[in-house]
Amino acid sequence: MQTFDLALASRAPKLDDRPMDKRVGLIILATDHTTEVDFQSLVASERIGVYATRIPYANPVTPENLRAMQPSLTSAAALILPDEPLDVVMYSCTSASVVIGDAEVKMAVRAAKPSAAVVTPTAAATSGLKALGAKRISVLTPYTIETSKPMADYFVSLGFDIARFTCLGLTDDREMARISPHEIVAFARQATAPDSDALFISCTAVRAAGVAAEIEATIGKPVVTSNLATAWACLRLCGNDTARPELGRLMTLAYSDQ
Repeated sequence: MQTFDLALASRAPKLDDRPMDKRVGLIILATDHTTEVDFQSLVASERIGVYATRIPYANPVTPENLRAMQPSLTSAAALILPDEPLDVVMYSCTSASVVIGDAEVKMAVRAAKPSAAVVTPTAAATSGLKALGAKRISVLTPYTIETSKPMADYFVSLGFDIARFTCLGLTDDREMARISPHEIVAFARQATAPDSDALFISCTAVRAAGVAAEIEATIGKPVVTSNLATAWACLRLCGNDTARPELGRLMTLAYSDQ
């Protein structure tokens, strides 16, 4: 029988204040295939940790089902590194942020993480479009017209002029995640009005962030996508101001939530 000494070290190890300098928490839908993957490539680094929790959600994508997530937001935020502060919390649903409201999302998250900056795709996209100087926009969504209408109203209420609004008519966010990047580029080209200043591609399930720069080269206009905008906001709020033009024009700009 093997024998060995089992002993307590002579001193306790020294501990860093945090394992990572900055912490970004994600609240994502139970059905989400895309946000974690995008944030690992766009945001996570040796300095910034990305920590996700999932929130109950049931398809189809309708205003009623989107609104049903609101009561779970606080408990979901509380599950991300419980009792520890986060620098940023991002709620990863564009259409639900419209239906619930940016302010209501922020209030629900801050009930669990009071010191965190709160990012929604809609607010981040608005900041991105303003940073790009866009006033007249084209919008591409994977949703039905019923689900897209509140989003159109949202942008109009913020002073944007909508040149063209294109809906793909899907009702399941898992199918939205299966739209190929090649198809996204093709639909983006069709969805862009010649007289618009920029194109916004909605939905955190859609894999548009990785082809934003390609779309910009194709249409000759700036592109903002849900995940590109939230990644940009989270990076800047964590003090990362590095310009990454290969990801699109937005990733070269400073961030302001005003």
